Amino acid sequence: MLQECLKRVETAFNEALVSVTCIVHAVAVLRRHCCCQLSTKSNEQIPVTFKSFCQDHFFSYLSIKDKVKAMFYHAYNSYLLHAYPLDELKPLSCSGMDTWGSFSLTLIDSLDTLLVMGNETEFMRAAEIILRTVEVDMNVNVSVFETNIRVIGGLISAHMLSGRVKGMALEPGWPCTGPLLRLAERFAQKLLPAFKSATGMPYGTINLQYGLHRNETAITCTAGIGTVLLEFGTLSRITVRDILFLGNPHYERVALKALDALWKLRSSLNLVGNHINVETGEWTATDAGIGAGVDSYFEYLAKAALLFQRPELMKQFRTYVKAINKYIRKDDWFVWISMTSGQLSMPIFQSLESFWPGVLALTGDVDDAQRIIYQYSQVIRQYGFPPEFFNLPKQEAVSKRAGYPLRPEFVESLYYVYRATKDPLLLEIAAEVVDAIEFSCRTRCGYATVVNAEHHSVEDRMESFFLSETTKYLYLLFDPDNFINTDGTVARIIETPNGQCIIDAGGYIFNTEAHPLDPAIVYCCSAKRNSDLEMIARFENNIDLASLMGIFDETLPPFGRGSLSNCCWPTDFNTESVSFRRFLNSAFAKHIYPAAGIHFIVGLICLSAGDSTEEALYDADWPNVYEVDYGKNATAIDEIRFNKFRYRSMPEVGYDVLLTPPLSYLSRFTGLGQVKPRPDDAQ
Repeated sequence: MLQECLKRVETAFNEALVSVTCIVHAVAVLRRHCCCQLSTKSNEQIPVTFKSFCQDHFFSYLSIKDKVKAMFYHAYNSYLLHAYPLDELKPLSCSGMDTWGSFSLTLIDSLDTLLVMGNETEFMRAAEIILRTVEVDMNVNVSVFETNIRVIGGLISAHMLSGRVKGMALEPGWPCTGPLLRLAERFAQKLLPAFKSATGMPYGTINLQYGLHRNETAITCTAGIGTVLLEFGTLSRITVRDILFLGNPHYERVALKALDALWKLRSSLNLVGNHINVETGEWTATDAGIGAGVDSYFEYLAKAALLFQRPELMKQFRTYVKAINKYIRKDDWFVWISMTSGQLSMPIFQSLESFWPGVLALTGDVDDAQRIIYQYSQVIRQYGFPPEFFNLPKQEAVSKRAGYPLRPEFVESLYYVYRATKDPLLLEIAAEVVDAIEFSCRTRCGYATVVNAEHHSVEDRMESFFLSETTKYLYLLFDPDNFINTDGTVARIIETPNGQCIIDAGGYIFNTEAHPLDPAIVYCCSAKRNSDLEMIARFENNIDLASLMGIFDETLPPFGRGSLSNCCWPTDFNTESVSFRRFLNSAFAKHIYPAAGIHFIVGLICLSAGDSTEEALYDADWPNVYEVDYGKNATAIDEIRFNKFRYRSMPEVGYDVLLTPPLSYLSRFTGLGQVKPRPDDAQ
């Protein structure tokens, strides 16, 4: 193994000597294949050049990953020792405090991070403690936003990932039922009264025992309204409410109603403000930007579109992106302006805005994301981490808003952009962030919030998101083989009351607190899957293979899904009167065929190959994949593979359904059959 390492190092090092542009690549090779081994086999005969280059200037992925893991456990164990059962740790005084509702919040927020770092034993112990001790019916006022993303999101994610834990007893019917899921739903039920406003947008605060106070303010931030759907939608898809194992649609409905209200209240510039009256719909703070008070609204539009296959949400997100680029973006920075006039109101970069490159990378705007993350990196390398507010004209931290409360947004974007580009320079930057946190924030009892990024003074608080987000994203950056990072080539088949399901296949969608949600489980437990399987059975019973082989009948069941939002049919092809023959002879089919070389009918949905990878990408709602070869005299259709339990790949492949190019690290399943282009296409 060592000799193989040295061979790779020699190649990379020689390239680096020839071209400066190869140095970054050489660094990556050295880190991954050399440094760890040099530290453990120093007695081997190793060329001095390589040994010095490696040991003096770089350290391995493994050492950084271990450093992040040690960072997590120092904070986690300090919380258990000094703060539990209170919400948060005070790392300077080695004590604790309740902040968001007395939920043992840091313990809930840490659950899935324990599994990401491979600690199944502690996960089981912590989950048992939470189920035994956490109360829901308390006389305490809580933030709807924070309770949703931290408590409900953390419990749902822990429930979904619990199936990976060896020795953990799972209820019959898991993943569509389970104690952690029921606890999450109990909290969601307590939040529902907050949505009883005239507009359907939720109030910001609610009492868990008594509900909405009659004097509660109706002013809520935009993010508080728009950051609900991932958790509430997942609950609707996977919670059991009857013997048919169908979820409760009410949670998703109230979240969608709130989103719809926000969308309708955007300005003529397609921008939204910062705060709004949920009873009247009047904007009370009209500053438009992508930072505090707005940020996760945009994030949830994109992520919910992917998780729940809702193209209309992605269209809304794209509309906002276009407006943001036109009015708010200034040379890869983003300022604050009036949502109505577009006039500049605040030329400030906020650390919360650092999430933006990650969402852009997730939705396919990788080049843009990379440019922006490099821009932000200038600030990080100046201070070690991003100050809360950075004055763009003066290029300095705003004196009274220069703190760093261990926020994750910058490393979150590093994670997404690195996964999309594999740019090793982003790992260099991430390693610098790890060192900065370790140097400036570590205390005897955890990690402390930085009061001022210029002189790195600290104060007595450690937010729970340091354990749920910051350390998790840093760890995943340096652990490419982690199950969260799987590319869909490995999965598990399980038996459920709904039949077989494939889960743990990657493509996890993180909520805004970095709690990963498995889209396969969302689909496995959903009522939509039941209706899909019924449709498939009806289709199989009615299909006439003789007709498909060329003996056409105009009364053949149509190959159309009946909705322009699900497939790029031309306008006259979205009704049930369309026959298969008419579709094949259409200008639409003939138009896309020469470009794609191959055209697919996937179950009842059209899907073009789109590129020359010679792989049939699979839209898993519909299991029948056919290759269509346009011959001179007949249309031959061959089934490539049939598997009704395969789940959805990225649905935008070859289409504008979600207006997003496919990213390999998000793909669900690929390579369901090799596709051979026509001879004239190959020439």
